[in-house]
Amino acid sequence: MSDSAAVRRPRAPLWQKALPWAITAVCFYFMWRRIAGTAARNGQDVSAYMRQVLDAVSWGPWLALMIPYSLLYLVIDTAVVWRAINWFNTPVRYREVLPIRASAYIISILNEQVGKGAIALYMNRRHGIPGWEIGSSMLFIMVCEIYSLLAWATFGWFMARDALPREFDLIPWLALAGAIAFAAMTAFFAGKLRVGAALRERAIFRAFRQASPWHYLGIVAIRAPSILIAVGVYTAAAHLFGIEVSLRQMLGYVPVVFFGAAFPTPMRAVAITLWVHLFSSHAGEASIFGFVQHNFFVFFNAAIGLCFLRRAYRELFDSEASPMTPSRQVPPT
Repeated sequence: MSDSAAVRRPRAPLWQKALPWAITAVCFYFMWRRIAGTAARNGQDVSAYMRQVLDAVSWGPWLALMIPYSLLYLVIDTAVVWRAINWFNTPVRYREVLPIRASAYIISILNEQVGKGAIALYMNRRHGIPGWEIGSSMLFIMVCEIYSLLAWATFGWFMARDALPREFDLIPWLALAGAIAFAAMTAFFAGKLRVGAALRERAIFRAFRQASPWHYLGIVAIRAPSILIAVGVYTAAAHLFGIEVSLRQMLGYVPVVFFGAAFPTPMRAVAITLWVHLFSSHAGEASIFGFVQHNFFVFFNAAIGLCFLRRAYRELFDSEASPMTPSRQVPPT
């Protein structure tokens, strides 16, 4: 047996592959029922109703809103990666991180975490950072993103709980469990728990050993403007789709919808369904709104990545032609 065959990952079970598609099918069935009901109340069939919805959207102003939002998100997202690498690995310039962060959006269409793996590979080859150590920083960012989503979703739940499906009453309990898990995790990596010493010392957990609670808070704080900007953008975009909603209402809705978008379903189906539930009297408008908001964001970010791909590719393979020595490691701050 070859080495590649020996390390080949086992295939995922069928149910695991089917589950995201099953959830997606349920979501789209729910939306179809809501849209069909709204169309019937308006005395129209579904196709005529949806054509009317699409014709009424102000697409030019919508694009003028979404394109700058996507660019601002890239700026903030790059700042998160840049800050983590400078904390835990080696000094790098922001402009060195930007091309690979943008290019990784192409891979992120399929899987966001694989996109972060591409960033780790680039930093390993471009700056000589040991693979497990840069992987540790990417894992740290992932954990911070989970806590950021959960914290904002909890805030959103308190703001809009009366309008949300009852299933989302689970959010504050998840937040409580997350807080307990965070306390245990930071105590473990600080060496305050006398268990798992060998696990704690693994290279993949290097960033967690160096991190203080302020590092976690720092990443969450750097990412916070992207959520606040999204609230304003989504409020204005909803008006362009004919949906009346206040900024205060959207401050409650957006974090919960983003939390729902983290579910592993194609085309952000859970998030789209939430908009239809929240704006049930505008089922057609809400379904189109949810679909184009989330998917335009994903695919436009990938298009931005294409603009940077050639530069990232050139820098990567130029560095392979003349390998760099491993960079000096930065002590924890």
